[in-house]
Amino acid sequence: MMLKTFIKPGLVLFILLAVSTLTPVAATNSDVAKESRWAEQVIDGLLDGDELWLIDDIGHEFLSILTEGDESSGRAVVLVHGIGVHPNWPDVIYPLRAGLLEQGITTLSLQMPILANDADEREYGLLFPEVPGRFEAALDYLDDEGYKNVTIVGHSMGASMATYYLSQSDTKAVDSLVIIGMVAGGAYYNNLEALPKVRVPVLDLYGSEDLERVLNSVDQRATSGKKQSVHQYLQVRVDGANHFFQGHEDSLVRQVAEWLDAHRN
Repeated sequence: MMLKTFIKPGLVLFILLAVSTLTPVAATNSDVAKESRWAEQVIDGLLDGDELWLIDDIGHEFLSILTEGDESSGRAVVLVHGIGVHPNWPDVIYPLRAGLLEQGITTLSLQMPILANDADEREYGLLFPEVPGRFEAALDYLDDEGYKNVTIVGHSMGASMATYYLSQSDTKAVDSLVIIGMVAGGAYYNNLEALPKVRVPVLDLYGSEDLERVLNSVDQRATSGKKQSVHQYLQVRVDGANHFFQGHEDSLVRQVAEWLDAHRN
């Protein structure tokens, strides 16, 4: 019998013990101690939404936050944080969780693989092979719960991870992608090569006061994104916004919500 890739908190210990007697759990390159610290902090401070523990394809259990809107709509957003942080990060991620909930849209915010605080960004390339498993666990859960209109929204490193996943996946479970503050990438995750391979419509969102690396790759991203032969690519700049959209959260939510409305089933 095949185990589900998602579990409720009360069943975590029992299922993990059962699985461990059947097959060894593969190692993850993510900093699991840091993930645990983030999880404790997030759960202790969680005011809205519910903790949900998912299991990826290598048997690693990771935290996500499910914030349920109008379940009957069948619409959901998978949120993906930036480098080294967590699924309730106060910049970009929490404003989207709260803002989209006000419009009845369910969000599932994922803890992605992370490294120690002093890790170089280039080292994150070692984590990318683990990225698809976390997305698949999230999409399986949403599908099982009846959500058929799903968009992935990723910020910064999360945008790179989402682009990486969708560039090599033929999943039918995702309807569109929103990338926020994404750079051109590097040797391990070349976003300019990945964008044309994404098979769903893409919104490329950034701020006029964004990081230099984001601003310097605006034209390159547009050229790569428009190489898609079938699907829509739209690039939008939010005037005055920095990389974290601080003070421009309403504009961030509005841009994402308008995109979701334009790409709903």
